[in-house]
Amino acid sequence: MLRIIGGISLLLLVGSATAPEPTLRFNRYFVAAESYESVGVFDVDKNDTLDIVSGDFWYEGPRFRNRHLIGNEPRKDQYYDDFSTIPLDVNGDGRMDFVTGGWFDQTLRWVENPAKKDSQWPLHEIGKVGNVETTRAWDVDGDGTIDIVPNNPNHPLKYIKLVSPGVFKTVTVAPTQGHGLGFGDINGDGRGDLIVSDGWLEAPENRESGPWTLHKEFAFGTASVPIIVTDVNGDRLNDLIVGQGIVMDCTGTNKLATPADNAAGQST
Repeated sequence: MLRIIGGISLLLLVGSATAPEPTLRFNRYFVAAESYESVGVFDVDKNDTLDIVSGDFWYEGPRFRNRHLIGNEPRKDQYYDDFSTIPLDVNGDGRMDFVTGGWFDQTLRWVENPAKKDSQWPLHEIGKVGNVETTRAWDVDGDGTIDIVPNNPNHPLKYIKLVSPGVFKTVTVAPTQGHGLGFGDINGDGRGDLIVSDGWLEAPENRESGPWTLHKEFAFGTASVPIIVTDVNGDRLNDLIVGQGIVMDCTGTNKLATPADNAAGQST
């Protein structure tokens, strides 16, 4: 009996000595006063340190105190027409470039990382795609290389594939799209499907020849970019995490704020 009690006492002492789980904490770190529409994080100067790229500048990591000019992005009303910063070595020179697009000029373009640190970055047009709310980088065709998927409300849904250095190919998936875009395997066939505001598009075996079948199993209205595809409850079925941005107009009606809305005088 004494041996049992002693054993229990030892276990209690060990348990009480176990340190509590540390609390995860984040600290705000000031980088710059200028503010643009998007930001990317990648190694600009190939020194194995992540840098920050945003708008007209890139900031050297790890302290981000040295600022370098990229270019001079024109301002459109209260926006800079630069709605994504997707890292991608477009020309195959071993330096990371990035892909962006504009709402106002409706153009997808790539910005070339020059060899010299303080040189401006040349702009290259990929194509006219429609108003670019933002873009996302997903491996849509499963070949191991990211594709560029712009969210263009009221324009065809497409992905843009890098087929050789500096050369892109556009693959149309659906005749139109709304506000909201996601990517992930919905039906468990191992292929990534595209999620739009009014349903999900089932990926065919051959992504380029199609067809992509639209399943209208939900209607999100003005949805987020991205719509996140993940198994939330652990049942081995992917779920969707969807956000919705709203703006109050003068009638008190909630609706999504687009750059065009704000240019017309609505407030966010």
